[in-house]
Amino acid sequence: MAIYELASDTLIRIESTSFEAERLRERQDIQRLLRTNIGAILEDSLVIAEEYGHFVDSNRRVDLLAVDKNANLVVVELKRDDDGGHMELQAIRYAAMVANLTWEQAVSAYADFLTQTEQDIDAQSSLLDFLDWDAPQEDDFGKETRIVLAARNFSKEITTSVLWLNDMGLDVTCVRLNPHRLGERLLLNVEQIIPLPEALDYQIEVRHKKREERAARSGSKDRSVLSLFVNGELFEKDFKKSDIGLHTVLALAKNNLIDEEAFQYLRYNKTCSFQLLKKFDEIKKTEDKYKKYRTHLEPEFIYEGQSYYVARNWGLPNTTRFIDEIQTHFPELSFEWNG
Repeated sequence: MAIYELASDTLIRIESTSFEAERLRERQDIQRLLRTNIGAILEDSLVIAEEYGHFVDSNRRVDLLAVDKNANLVVVELKRDDDGGHMELQAIRYAAMVANLTWEQAVSAYADFLTQTEQDIDAQSSLLDFLDWDAPQEDDFGKETRIVLAARNFSKEITTSVLWLNDMGLDVTCVRLNPHRLGERLLLNVEQIIPLPEALDYQIEVRHKKREERAARSGSKDRSVLSLFVNGELFEKDFKKSDIGLHTVLALAKNNLIDEEAFQYLRYNKTCSFQLLKKFDEIKKTEDKYKKYRTHLEPEFIYEGQSYYVARNWGLPNTTRFIDEIQTHFPELSFEWNG
């Protein structure tokens, strides 16, 4: 679609141009600008490395390596041409290479990046502050790897591949970067084309549902259903892992087991990487976007007149850890796997 300037009595078309015509280079110009303005293509993220290439037996380099607010790694691949080449294949290789990046390696890469960009900042403190962590949580870092492809345009082969990859459970975003010229001014139109922003929540739900369906068809044992007991009496039966925090809090409240010390323990528990209890105004945009808290519903827990939402970011490892911690802290509660 064309872009127009609104004049008093007419529309003035802003002419599209190209990076090549404007003599903008891929690495020295586009990558450099996005490195310090990554929010233009990837919200709520922090670049921790540029031209990252600490791979064994490989001379490949990731254009930009970032971390998002959920502590996921993000591989950013840039191209200035009109079809993107084979950038989706390159990005998949890079994502596989960084998938096992540890916290220590990420901090080291970030420290190198800060030195290269002449920023006098402590890498670990900066990364902890960005993630809103009090201390490193190695088990929760880099559990998933996302991919962001940014180019002036994308061929049909790339968009078809990306749609299929997302359907299979990967997280790949395509962002179109289209330069325009308005007199002496050079403008950049940034447009996310996959997934469409207005359909993002729906597509995430469809992706999760397809994952569950594939898991069910695989014949593997489903361990995602639990029951909760209070003093040996059944409180809630056959609920999903995503609801373990909610039913734990409700069971404790119903049985008058929450005093101020217990509330503070629950409030700031981060076993699932997110604060277990948050008020609406404490929930960040990315947390809301990816349904880490169900803010589209009424608050789920009230304590001393304050309303709270309960974190929903539960995988098997942190669910198991949470159960162990809760049963130690509240011996009245016990859990049982059903499946």
